[in-house]
Amino acid sequence: MRHHAGFFLGGGVHVLEHAQRHTKGERAREWEEGGGRREEKNYHWSNFVERCQVSLKQSIPVSDSTLLLTQLPLQFQRLGNLVAVMALLCGDPQKEVAEEAAEGTHYLLHITLRLKYITQDRDNNSKNLRETLKKCRLLLEQYSLKRFYCCPYKIVQVFEVFLDSRELGQFIMTILDSLKNLPHPCIQQTAGELLITLVKSAEARFERVPEIVGVICARLSIITLTSVRQQIINTVSLFVSRPKYTDVVLSHLLCHPVPYDRHLAELWRSLEVELSNTTWVLWRLLRKLQKCHEGPSQEKMAYVAVAVTDALYEVLMGNKLRAAAFRLFPQLLMTLLIQIHHSIGLTMSDVSIPSGLYAEQEVPTEVTPLCFAIQATKTLLLRTLCWQEFSIMEKSGGWTLLKGEGHLQGVFLLANALMERSHLFAYKILYLLVPLINRGNDKHKLTSAGFFVELLKSPMARRLPKVYSTIRLKAWLNEESKLFRILALRGLRNLVRHQEMREDIKSLLPCILSSLHETDERSILLAIQILLQLVRMLDSTTLATMMKTLLSLFGDVRQDVHCFSMTLFGASIKAVKHTEKKSVEGQVLESLVPLLLFSQDENDEIAKESRRVLTLCARFLNWKLPREVYCKDPLYIKPNEVRRVCKFFGEKSKGKIDILDQTLTYSKDPKLPIRRTAVLFVGLLSHYVDTSELKRKGTDWIEKDLRELLQDPEPSLRILASQALFRIQRVGSTSEAETSVSWLRKLLCCLHT
Repeated sequence: MRHHAGFFLGGGVHVLEHAQRHTKGERAREWEEGGGRREEKNYHWSNFVERCQVSLKQSIPVSDSTLLLTQLPLQFQRLGNLVAVMALLCGDPQKEVAEEAAEGTHYLLHITLRLKYITQDRDNNSKNLRETLKKCRLLLEQYSLKRFYCCPYKIVQVFEVFLDSRELGQFIMTILDSLKNLPHPCIQQTAGELLITLVKSAEARFERVPEIVGVICARLSIITLTSVRQQIINTVSLFVSRPKYTDVVLSHLLCHPVPYDRHLAELWRSLEVELSNTTWVLWRLLRKLQKCHEGPSQEKMAYVAVAVTDALYEVLMGNKLRAAAFRLFPQLLMTLLIQIHHSIGLTMSDVSIPSGLYAEQEVPTEVTPLCFAIQATKTLLLRTLCWQEFSIMEKSGGWTLLKGEGHLQGVFLLANALMERSHLFAYKILYLLVPLINRGNDKHKLTSAGFFVELLKSPMARRLPKVYSTIRLKAWLNEESKLFRILALRGLRNLVRHQEMREDIKSLLPCILSSLHETDERSILLAIQILLQLVRMLDSTTLATMMKTLLSLFGDVRQDVHCFSMTLFGASIKAVKHTEKKSVEGQVLESLVPLLLFSQDENDEIAKESRRVLTLCARFLNWKLPREVYCKDPLYIKPNEVRRVCKFFGEKSKGKIDILDQTLTYSKDPKLPIRRTAVLFVGLLSHYVDTSELKRKGTDWIEKDLRELLQDPEPSLRILASQALFRIQRVGSTSEAETSVSWLRKLLCCLHT
């Protein structure tokens, strides 16, 4: 024991002194021959060897070998540092230095083995001690001195069993610290091998992992050898794949400025985890982003949300965790879509950036949280082979929709693309969203609900329990939020496509019918689309109520509302049973004038639909419409045709509706063709209405409205108004004359008798 210690204390330092002399001599010759090209490398190497000497002397707290036996227990204060230095010297390109370092390392091993044997607590650690000694003896039998300097990383395998967590940290930090000063590529290669070997052997016993990862990130920029860079990155991969360190490592990596520089981006892209741990690592990264969406919206976005989004983009670009990306696709896609929703309109000034993070550099203004989220989502689709879905989003402007006020429209588009092209992914997302919708803040809920209601088109939606389908949608119909009411109607519109779901949806009719009174166009159109599917299931009372509401939508300035309300009205007429016609006859009669007038609408689609529904009304009433009704030309240029039309409707509606009053109402319609036709009809209908009714009401109220139209800027309307006024006045005077004649006749009859 004394011999070994004495050799080590003297011979070990001798190795370093020899290495220093040898290096200086060798470099001097190179200087003379090469003209001083290596001056800088010599300087760094000399400094390194000097540090090795200091480290070696500091590692052993005694200088007299006799104390080895007199002062026990004896321990190395910096054994990890010492082993790292000796291992690096064993990889020296100078054979003499490497051989002597290997010999010194061999003796160091024997000393360490003996000291561990002496200092171990035999009562408490006897089993561990026996296992350690057994393993060491086996390794010593396998490795000779030559193997030590030929394969320095073997040193790590031998010494690892003796190093505690503190000494493991010393070893790692010494190796990492040496990387910035080592001049020889071969020694840099040795450092990389030593590092990866130790982490593989003792990955569960480290304590200073955040500090180690921090030094690795700092050293990446100065490591030039590709193979060494990969070994250093693989070290991080080993740490992150260990569940014990995953969150610690990820948190440290995320505490860097975004966008990540090329070295950190390379680290993210090159993370290579064992297949069994890939899902765990990606899930922990994803979970950090999900936690940002769970609480109420803050004034500023958490920096970690932006950092994780950029990290996900880099990881997906590297494609090393591809299997996990496929497995976690539903969670990844929904979380990124929610992050997009949170990021709309934000800049980096709206992000809560930790103080000192950007230090000397400025916060970038050319990037935004939104651009990170969009690029991560695009990369996810491409890496999971959703190329067609990506193409659909590109061609249909889906990415632009996602970025702005049309965010939900972009969500609908992507959901439909997945249903069309990737059924399996769509079904997985559907079942993921069942519990997810009610979590998180409003933006989280809206994006999730938007995707969910669109997936209700799929056949799989029929398998959902009512509590997750119709009952949930009913609750949304009663929400104060307009967007949730729209999403509920959209979900019902998708569910009603399934025949077996219609009976459940029918129970929601009161809520659906009330949506016809909404001010938002989307709500009205969705309600109409649902009712078109249910109309044949409605009773006559419900039909009558609905048709009355639809009549109020005829002439709506929103063309789609106008057109679809007429379509539903026509479908309602067809749905009425023969025995229940009387219950809706009033609504049908009330619809005749507006339908006739809107057959003259400048919008061809509205005009065509008006004529079609008018035909259904006539069939319901057993009327045969004159063919002039189907004339596509403006009626005001065809006086004979319009007279026949007015005569038909005037005579048919006598005693049923006040057709003149109803027509006059449309003389104030915002559309010129409708106003013009209404005024024309008022004048002509006056000849065919019930004169006794006209006598009772008088014509002053009609003349007043017509006189106002004489001031209209449109010449054609002024002419028609003057003609109508003349006809009304003539009808009024004729009525008065007839009254006078009738009175005189009665008087004469009285006198005659």
